[in-house]
Amino acid sequence: MGGWAIAVHGGAGVDPNLPPHRQEEAKQLLTRCLNLGISALRSSLPAIDVVELVVRELESDPLFNSGRGSALTEKGTVEMEASIMDGPKRRCGAVSGLTTVKNPISLARLVMEKSPHSYMAFSGAEEFARKQGVELVENQYFITEENVVMLKLAKEANSILFDYRIPAVGLETCSAGAASVEAALQMNGLPISVYAPETVGCVVVDGLGRCAAGTSTGGLMNKMSGRIGDSPLIGAGTYAGKLCGVSCTGEGEAIIRGTLARDVAAVMEYKGLGLQEAVDFVIKDRLDEGKAGMIAVSNYGEVAYGFNTTGMFRGCATEDGFMEVGIWE
Repeated sequence: MGGWAIAVHGGAGVDPNLPPHRQEEAKQLLTRCLNLGISALRSSLPAIDVVELVVRELESDPLFNSGRGSALTEKGTVEMEASIMDGPKRRCGAVSGLTTVKNPISLARLVMEKSPHSYMAFSGAEEFARKQGVELVENQYFITEENVVMLKLAKEANSILFDYRIPAVGLETCSAGAASVEAALQMNGLPISVYAPETVGCVVVDGLGRCAAGTSTGGLMNKMSGRIGDSPLIGAGTYAGKLCGVSCTGEGEAIIRGTLARDVAAVMEYKGLGLQEAVDFVIKDRLDEGKAGMIAVSNYGEVAYGFNTTGMFRGCATEDGFMEVGIWE
């Protein structure tokens, strides 16, 4: 085995005009989460524990779209989803439609470990959370003033607004707003204004070669209530097995169609590709016209990432001292 490795992401599809201070805030958060994970790995925590720890940290910060700071539905509420997978025995847990659970990733793990099921959603998941004694908060806790403004923008544009992390001031210099997009992107054949969801995720391989992955999100701004994306779907947004751990971000519908996360493991197993080769192959050949990104680790301590969007908030580190935090190519 090649030692431990960790990667985190804060979403693919970054507005090219994102203000420098926003870029710096994102890098600082990613660095903090990387260091948290590195410290845990140096203390010999199992990969699955490190994934949960890091994603909880991301969910607790309103900068990205998960937990506090999640995107709002068309009704102005928050519906969150998450999944986690432990590679050695391919155990998994997933949740959707959460409105009061402070840390969705932890409930996903409880589904994996404390229920006979792999996936729970909406009222059933909330009831399970209460029985498990997880921390609950009012829905208002997850809603930020900035997201209320962005929902208003999305409704005015009569669109699902993907890149909602654009400052309300100086909007004319950014890529938000349907009027600024000459050729509208499409999702499932329907036009959208701007593409840049900011799901969060973490993948880890520990010193014993055990891989794990987790993904958490609030979904799309102005999404229909009840919409479920790729993040809670094992094999689409999240996957971990003996060979690798993968977390995806981007156009959920395209990721679902391509079963993106599982496909990385599949081409490694069936085509004999290395980790970075597998990531590159999947991003190039399995997305059709969709836009997405992913992070991955292998059981040999390798780390890889790829995306076909303008950028992806990401950070990665390995036991040999390598560390990188970036946004653009």
